[in-house]
Amino acid sequence: MKVLVAYMSKTGNTKKVAEAIFEEISDEKEIKPIDEVDSIEGYDIAFLGFPIHQMGPDKKTAHLMEKHCVTGRNVVLFITHAAPEESPDLPPMIEKFRQAARGSNIIDMFDCQGELDKTTKRIMSILPNAKLRQCARQDNSKGQPDKTRLDGASAFSRNVMKRLHEYQLLKEKVQVEVA
Repeated sequence: MKVLVAYMSKTGNTKKVAEAIFEEISDEKEIKPIDEVDSIEGYDIAFLGFPIHQMGPDKKTAHLMEKHCVTGRNVVLFITHAAPEESPDLPPMIEKFRQAARGSNIIDMFDCQGELDKTTKRIMSILPNAKLRQCARQDNSKGQPDKTRLDGASAFSRNVMKRLHEYQLLKEKVQVEVA
């Protein structure tokens, strides 16, 4: 199997998760920033990682997902965000990434907390939106993604690849039985 791990990372959070995912893949693999990816054709599966910006994918992310998440392409999405994973505000934000990739075959999704950029936190703290100001005050993301979260990304990657290999073996077995 040929695997691509591509990511967009402004602060390094998503890159750390991409590297944890990449390290667990034993197949032929490649890792690179997503803006260096011309196409995901030629890969059996592409792990695509993005941060949440402005409550979902920013315009550049949406454009890149439109470009790469085309019909018939197998993708796994991984998303980083400043909120704790159990935050009730996260599911609708993460769903926006799923919608942006709707043309592809989404195998699975992973998300984890990353550290909120200090500049973004300062901006959030003075915005007119009370909810964003409150999020900036209650931010507990310093040092994220930590070892536990990166270990979670590694385990996620191992599990996805194991399932894909099992599926591939089953598919080959059925083809042999049919022939």
